[in-house]
Amino acid sequence: MDKHDIPSWLLSLEKEDVEFIKNFILNSGSLKDIAKYYEVSYPTVRIRLDKLIEKIKVNESTENEEFIRFIKKLSIDDRISLEDAKLIIEKYKKEVQNK
Repeated sequence: MDKHDIPSWLLSLEKEDVEFIKNFILNSGSLKDIAKYYEVSYPTVRIRLDKLIEKIKVNESTENEEFIRFIKKLSIDDRISLEDAKLIIEKYKKEVQNK
């Protein structure tokens, strides 16, 4: 898969979020098995999943904003790092939410 084909919602996630998704898939979507894997309670895993769902929803709702598209394009074109792009977009989203 070319990096241009990676969905923006996936690029917006932290490394540990992507790892959680991977483990979720490898455990056939069983929150009970994920709880065992991470050695935490089922409600803790449920909360983490709910937060991850919200992160994805927020990204989708702001995906069409011109500034965010611009920053993502800079990252895709290797003009700024992916980590820097995530930091800029995160800061921008916080600023927009506080208005």
